[in-house]
Order: sequence, then structure tokens, then C-alpha cells
Amino acid sequence: MLPDLGPQGPLYLAIGAAILAIAIARRIPVLRTLVSIAGWLVLAGLLVVVLGQREAFDPYLGGIAAALKLDGQEVVGGETRIRQSPDGHFWVRVSVGGVTQRMLVDSGATVTALSARTASRMGLRPSEGLVPVLLTTANGTIRAQTVTIPELRLGSIVAHDLSAVASPAFGEVNVIGMNFLSRLKSWRVEGRTLILVPHHPQADAV
Repeated sequence: MLPDLGPQGPLYLAIGAAILAIAIARRIPVLRTLVSIAGWLVLAGLLVVVLGQREAFDPYLGGIAAALKLDGQEVVGGETRIRQSPDGHFWVRVSVGGVTQRMLVDSGATVTALSARTASRMGLRPSEGLVPVLLTTANGTIRAQTVTIPELRLGSIVAHDLSAVASPAFGEVNVIGMNFLSRLKSWRVEGRTLILVPHHPQADAV
């Protein structure tokens, strides 16, 4: 009886099978080269899958994914196209104050949201404002501060003076909300690709 490996069980089994195949191939001269090549190709493919699934949550893996062109963001004819990630979401690279950050595009979010750590890295100074900002999340109601992003670049898009909220309660999650999407000329999803069309396309600075 196999032990319960959880939701990542198939991945672990595939990695184990690839390693076993490589080990066996080394004992059989005729198959050694072919099986070794096939085994390493499988491991490389699994590495790409792992990066694709984890890069959105890990800034270090995100940097690796961007360098290997695995994150699927490109500018085509003034449009910014983002391929859907394996987790079913659309993740983008944005630049604020020279700092590049990965963010989740969420049309269900009214406003753009930053973690406290991200806001600090970007040199932004959130404030309480006159009225406390209370947001309802899956984990309950949280208190957030308001902040204005002087300039946010995303592919061919530049947004000035974008309002956002910041809170430690967001953890490491950063979200592009409807207050950004509503500034665009249009946006749509075609198949597994999110297409953002700005009024005045700019050069891709990210």
C-alpha cells in the first residue's frame, strides 16, 4: 500500500520514477544513453512545472521564472498579453519606483492592494486617512491604510496616481484591482490569455 503523499503525490512519484529510470539505465549499457537523456528531460520538464506553480508566491523563484521566460507576459502591438498560470490565475510584473514586483490581476477586487512589505520596498508611505479603511476578506475584516502609487508600469501600460491600500494582513500577496483595469481602453480574456489594451501604449519598461 502506497503512503498518502497528498496533492503533490503524482509529482513526487514522477520524480521518483525518473530518478529510478536513470539509475537502472546506468547498469544497462545499451539503454544507458537513451534512458538517461529521457530521464533528464523529464526532470527538466518537472522543474518547469514547479517553477510555473510556485513563482507567483516566491519572489526568488519569480525572478528565475522571469529570466527563463516562463511567466508569460509580453507586449504585442501595444497590447500586454499575460498567459494564465498553472494555478488558474493571471500574474503580472509591475514596476513602481524602479522596484519590480509580481502581482495578481483580480477583477473581483475593487482596489489595488499591496502588502506592507511591498509598499515599503517601493518607497511608498501608507497613511491612515481621516476614515479607517476596513476590508472584508475570506479571513474576516481587516484594517488597511491608503496609499497613492505615483507611477505604476505594467508592460505597455503606465498608470499615474493610482490609489491603493496596504496592510500587513495581506501577507505577501499583492493585487491589481478594478481601479487599475477601469483605466484601460479595454481588457478581455481570450482562452487562457488576459489581454490589456491601454489608451496610450508605452514601451515595455519591466
